[in-house]
Amino acid sequence: MSLAMVATAAAAASMVAVSPAVSPPCPVALVHSRFAPAAEAASRTAVTYNTKLVPTSAMVVVVEFLGKPRYEHGHNHGHQHYRMQGEARSTPTGTPTSSPSPQAKQEGTSVMVWLHGAKANHTFGAHVHTKTCGTKPDDSGPHYQNTKDPKQPSVNPKYANPQNEVWLTLKTDSSGDAHAMTHVNWRFRDSQARSFVIHEHATATQKGKAGVAGARVACVKVPFKGDK
Repeated sequence: MSLAMVATAAAAASMVAVSPAVSPPCPVALVHSRFAPAAEAASRTAVTYNTKLVPTSAMVVVVEFLGKPRYEHGHNHGHQHYRMQGEARSTPTGTPTSSPSPQAKQEGTSVMVWLHGAKANHTFGAHVHTKTCGTKPDDSGPHYQNTKDPKQPSVNPKYANPQNEVWLTLKTDSSGDAHAMTHVNWRFRDSQARSFVIHEHATATQKGKAGVAGARVACVKVPFKGDK
């Protein structure tokens, strides 16, 4: 995935978001940023805590949609792309031809991520966290959970699992680029999901270590939308 593809992903999501004919439910949050040193967390959208894994030249796009994703084949050289259920179709001029489905909200939440310029051929675990990014890795708080584990930190697979939390796996290619998407059958509680955190390795699932993915190597401030 090239830098141009990252920019295209952000631009495409932006066009859907601002089109007057395409009201929510898709998309509802979009962040496109270059990583900055952790010391600049107060004023920057995305920060890195490990520049060997996520250098300050790396970039990220995070998009939150309502609804379930599905694949379609377009006319752009046969490349496969995502379309959310209920998302408007566009004519060649970019004019939407239908409105989003009112059922999209009941179909849960999808999160899509593009990462550019990270460590090549590396697998990162990534999750939505409850607090915003800070100068220290732990400032972003615990994983967001739809049903909260009464015992924290949560490592019980009953609560720490990809159905109750938002988990993604980002496997970079030889250029350090990756793309991932996940879907859950619920909506965030308002103002309780505030960041997207990238961890040093894939997420564990076994009892006693469920949800653990190593050190927090980067963080992105994302205004995830919740139910009022």
